[in-house]
Amino acid sequence: MRLGITGHRGLPSETERLVRRALQEELTRYGPDLVGVSCIADGPDAWFAELVLGAGGRLEVVVPAEKYREGLPAEHHQTYDRLMQQAADIHRAGMVESDSRAHMAGSEILVGLVDELVAVWDGQPARGYGGTADVVAYAERTGVPSRVIWPEGATRD
Repeated sequence: MRLGITGHRGLPSETERLVRRALQEELTRYGPDLVGVSCIADGPDAWFAELVLGAGGRLEVVVPAEKYREGLPAEHHQTYDRLMQQAADIHRAGMVESDSRAHMAGSEILVGLVDELVAVWDGQPARGYGGTADVVAYAERTGVPSRVIWPEGATRD
């Protein structure tokens, strides 16, 4: 089973706790042959990747742009680097600038690689092109099933 992740970044700490627990529960549905596919951005992407690896699964990373890491928060770089080192495979979108176009291109590659998509999503429209809602809509258009995770009590700034 190849499972991808998309989700909101910058979630409050209480929501992070709820989402991490929900992701952990979600991953118990899959066996040890799970391949998790993630762009490993800060937030749900990285939490998912860590949980997949912790469960003995395999991690594949999609890098939307050459300057992607530079655009992530500095405090996330160490986690990003560690997860990149643990990746069994790395897929590159081939873009340079880390902008919304590159992020959507990376998400489209991710959706194309998976059997199912997990979306940490509040159900609201994307705040900018390439947001979680856009990725879920793309998965729907291409026939990739998605499962929304938004635990009771979760909020988004």
